[in-house]
Amino acid sequence: MVRNVTRSLPHAALLALAATVYPVPAEAQGAVNCAERSQVIEFLARQYAEKQAAVGLINPRAVMELYAADSGTWTLIVTDVSGRSCVIFAGQSWDAKVPVGTKA
Repeated sequence: MVRNVTRSLPHAALLALAATVYPVPAEAQGAVNCAERSQVIEFLARQYAEKQAAVGLINPRAVMELYAADSGTWTLIVTDVSGRSCVIFAGQSWDAKVPVGTKA
């Protein structure tokens, strides 16, 4: 199961990149999963007790963040330079691993 989540992360990064490179107007989206970053983070903390587990720069205009809870729920969001965050993926059975490498 962890292997499936690990395999999904590169796909999530590609989807996030596509979303920032080729944004779709809000009117064209079926379900809106976007809001101000502070509102999204507050919701994830309140509803799921999720905290930031990882962060990565997609490009100079977007950041990808992963939030996870001890219960195993996880959410992947992308935030653009305007402060708008969109939920890209969410799931269960998150299993944190030891970080790769050390920080400089």
